[in-house]
Amino acid sequence: MAPGKKKPIPSGIGKRRSAAKNEPSDSYQLRRAEIAAAAVRVFNQLGFQGASMSAVATELGIDRASLYYYISSKEELFDVVISEVIERNALIASDILASKMSPGKKVHETITALMKSYGDSYPLIYIFIRENLSHVSDRRSVWSKRMRQLSREIENAIIAMIEEGYASKAFRRVGPSRVVAYGILGIIGWTHRWFRPEQSVISAEEIGHIYADIIVSGLSAKRE
Repeated sequence: MAPGKKKPIPSGIGKRRSAAKNEPSDSYQLRRAEIAAAAVRVFNQLGFQGASMSAVATELGIDRASLYYYISSKEELFDVVISEVIERNALIASDILASKMSPGKKVHETITALMKSYGDSYPLIYIFIRENLSHVSDRRSVWSKRMRQLSREIENAIIAMIEEGYASKAFRRVGPSRVVAYGILGIIGWTHRWFRPEQSVISAEEIGHIYADIIVSGLSAKRE
């Protein structure tokens, strides 16, 4: 160390974070859940780039240092709250694809389930849709790669359902299956422009049923 320079004083954050993790499990998880809920509100208002740990701390009414006991960065916070929902949706789509339902029923169930998930986790998935995963920092590249993979799994499951419908003649061949699948996801995703659970007269699941009826009816080879 250069003469005259003082030795840095440890911040103690690491020790305090370890202490927080040693709290009773229920207490620690409850606090993490409260932080996640506050983060959702902040990310929804400010977007990922505009959000900060300070803003989350302010939303919670605590000082920023206390927040660091539970979460190390806004990136970790965003990744934690999004990952669980996207992973669950990918599993739902995969399970429906693997089922013995007819292609029309599979598409219907998938649309309804995804829209219900959008409502149940509001506004998490809408925040995710708005973010550009190709612009994340190197530290988050593993998470970004995983999220893109899960998104592709959902897309590919729907594509496979459309292909099943084409192969069985249950669906009219209206166009490339990938275009149809992207159209389905686009219809669901566009609801972020107007759907607000607390203001909507019908639930997200009911909206999903409506869209599913329209899409499956349009694809069906047996049209009246």
